[in-house]
Formats: sequence, C-alpha cells, structure tokens
Amino acid sequence: MKSCIIIDDENRARQLLANMLSDLTNEISVVAECDDLPSGVKAIKKFKPDLVFLDIEMPGHSGLEILDYFEDDEITFDIIFATGYSEYAIQAFKLSAIDYLLKPLNPIALKDSINRFLKNSNIEKVPDYRALQENIAKNNDVNDKCIVVNLSTITRFIKVKDILMLQAEGSYCNLFLQGGEKLMASKNLKHFEDRLSDIPFFFRSHKSFIINLKQVIEYNRSENSILLQDKLIGMISTDKSDLFIEKMETLL
Repeated sequence: MKSCIIIDDENRARQLLANMLSDLTNEISVVAECDDLPSGVKAIKKFKPDLVFLDIEMPGHSGLEILDYFEDDEITFDIIFATGYSEYAIQAFKLSAIDYLLKPLNPIALKDSINRFLKNSNIEKVPDYRALQENIAKNNDVNDKCIVVNLSTITRFIKVKDILMLQAEGSYCNLFLQGGEKLMASKNLKHFEDRLSDIPFFFRSHKSFIINLKQVIEYNRSENSILLQDKLIGMISTDKSDLFIEKMETLL
C-alpha cells in the first residue's frame, strides 16, 4: 500500500479529500494531515510518504515552496497539487507535465490522478517540479516559461520562445531551436502537443509538425509548406490551412 500526506490549510478540504481517497481506492493510506507548509515538511521527513497532496495557495506560503525544503535527492515522493482556477497556473502545470487537481475536487479527476500515480510513481519527476516552480514564478509572461526536455543522458530546460519547430521522429521528437540547434527528445510529438496546448503561438500544423507561429515567414499554398526562421521547412495539412491563416491573423 502507498502512503500519502495531505497538506491544506482548510480542515474541510482535508477531510473531504481523505474521505474521497477512502471511497476511491484501497491502495493509498493517509498517514498525516497538515494545515500548513512547515508542519507538512516535518510530516514528510518523519513519514517519508509516497505521495503528497498539496494545496498550492495557503496563507503565508505557496505550496511550491515545499521544494525549497528538500534537496533534489530527497524528493522521493510524488506531488499532486490542488489549486483554484487560475489560467496562468493551469498553463504552468500543463507545460511542466505536473499533475494537478482543480478545486472543488472532482471524484473522476481525482481517480484519474490516483491511477496515474499508481502507474508512474517510480518515474523521476524532480526536473518537472523545478520547471513548474520557475513557470509559476514567471506568472503571465509566457515567453519566459520553460519546458523540460529529456535527452539521451541529460535534461534540458528550454524557454518556449526559443523553440522554432517540432517534428515527429517515430516515438521520438526533433526540436529545432533558435540559433540552429537541433535536439532529439525521448518523448513523442503528442507529449509536446499536450505540454504546449495553452501556449497560443504553437500550432499543430500537420501530423508530424508543431510550429511556432511567431517564427513563420511565408506559406507556400501549392506545396502545403511553411518557411520559418533559420530556413526551416514545416508542412501543413490541407484541412488545417484555413485555421492556420486564422491563427496567423489573430497573432499579428
């Protein structure tokens, strides 16, 4: 059985989540409930849980400050954040590939989060947490937000504005960056489509391409191709040409 800790300043919210967990699964046990971040940190160090449910907005503290209390090698627990609706915050969660729940909690969304945790609990997530911390700090400045890119032996943190184009390469993905740099990431194009879905200047133009609309120079209708900065060529599906023009006009 997996152990978890709930950190939330609202007593009713803690009780509700504990009850929902009890109803939804017998694979997770709540070992502690904490009403602020300092007591939550103490409980984590004492109980060493597998999972932490963490309210991101608490009086006196942001839930993200929890990362400041631990070295990277001490973060052996998964975190599922809970937050009220905030567009820029949701964008940051998606971009950083971090699981989150919107308040008020929805049993179906909670069940989905539990299933993802049970399936992927051994996956290293520290770089994603660090990226989330940075992306939240950037608030609404989308140009300074970053995305985690896992390469063969290293993890890169890349500002989204520096990505010109992404191209599918089987189960991998090529990223073309400012300055002519090309990287092969160990995730497929759909992974990046999900991460970048709330960034308005990225567009899935073709089954094999995602383009940065801000980097488009021209559209060749006869060849269904797009010329971007650094002489990059992307493709556009015929059925997406009208939407592409619409997005370009909106962006301009």
